[in-house]
Amino acid sequence: MKIRGIRGAITVNSNSKEEIINSTKELLREMIEKNQVDIEEICFILFSATDDLDAAFPAQAAREMGMKYVPLLDFSHMKVPEDLKRCIRILMVFNSDKKPEEIKHVYLKEAKRLRPDL
Repeated sequence: MKIRGIRGAITVNSNSKEEIINSTKELLREMIEKNQVDIEEICFILFSATDDLDAAFPAQAAREMGMKYVPLLDFSHMKVPEDLKRCIRILMVFNSDKKPEEIKHVYLKEAKRLRPDL
């Protein structure tokens, strides 16, 4: 097996704990399902959020989904002019036999503009 990464992003409607957790779960589910990821094969997950989201840690969503032993890290996303507002980004690193071109990155809601090539 090799180590692979899946990128994903989603925008949220408001800076509320419920919205951040639910949207993060939605994104994680899509990333896991589209790539047939076994949770036991996840090495770690990095979460970033724009500075207008501070009502909850996105990693809490992963814990609520049963990822008790997966190392998780939340951090603030770089502030760039004209960047998306209220955006959560994820980098999930996992063990897989998939080739890099077989990985399905997931961009939901307004975050689709981040990767129009996909």
